[in-house]
Amino acid sequence: MKFMKLFAAPVLLAAVVFAVPSFAQTYPARPITLVVPYPPGGSADILARTVGEQLATRLGQPVIVENKAGAGTAIGARFVADAKPDGYTLLMGTVSSQAINPAMSKVGYDPIKGFAVVSALASIPFVLVAHPAAPYNNVSELIAAGRSSPGTIGFASAGPGTSNHLAGEMLANAAHVQLLHVPYRGSAPALADVLAGHVPVMFDLQTTAIPNLKARTVKALAVTSLRRSPLLPDVPTVAESGLPDFEVSAWFGVFAPAKVPQPVLRQLSEAMADVLQAPAMVQRLREIGTEPDTRNAAQFASYTAAEAGKYALIVKSAGLAP
Repeated sequence: MKFMKLFAAPVLLAAVVFAVPSFAQTYPARPITLVVPYPPGGSADILARTVGEQLATRLGQPVIVENKAGAGTAIGARFVADAKPDGYTLLMGTVSSQAINPAMSKVGYDPIKGFAVVSALASIPFVLVAHPAAPYNNVSELIAAGRSSPGTIGFASAGPGTSNHLAGEMLANAAHVQLLHVPYRGSAPALADVLAGHVPVMFDLQTTAIPNLKARTVKALAVTSLRRSPLLPDVPTVAESGLPDFEVSAWFGVFAPAKVPQPVLRQLSEAMADVLQAPAMVQRLREIGTEPDTRNAAQFASYTAAEAGKYALIVKSAGLAP
């Protein structure tokens, strides 16, 4: 009897030890759903379809992009946070879903504890653009003008709590200057009034700013990435214009529900790394106006947590907290 007990224990232990690797070896056994918390056609949707196609090739299963828009990304993000943590439901997470929206309202999920980071993906910096007739050509001149006439220089945005609104609030806080927020219902009407000269400046995504810069209907004062954009190498960053560490971008990453098995998470992360390191993918991401993000999963997890904290402070200081 003692012999039987001693024999049974190693067998049971072996069964436990080999259970996890065997699960990882069978993953994925069916299609994977990549949820985009936006309508079709936007940057997140294009990225998801671009990356999903290559991810499917490496995993040997289809990656189905499913758009679940609404509540400022909360519907799609909450759907993934509540999904079974088996690696078959993923989120195309963004700065809005993981940092801004949770700081603005009660979204029904924890943007940090509710997810496991699969991979960083890409980012799009903003460009601080001004009407050509505006009497400032760089950030220093804008700040000087704002200090000489507090609250009179307007900056347009897509609405309260949007990325380009919070970028303006961050600039005002960092420079200790009072600017006038002029909100619109979307980036298109905001940009239209900057082009018409009704509002002097705006933080516009690089993808939409570049055509207007080429047409000289606006001028660039700075970009909001920490390093100069390869697409706008002659435009200084806000950070090098006198506001160190200033960074704002529309960033994207792939997330899984929390508690997804580590072997599955590791397999997904490695597959995403293969996808993003391919020269053709790097070229494709840059063609659509994004900059590939080379951080590993741990580094990106730390970055998203820092971004959540940063935007919580900005939202509170701007009086936008729930």
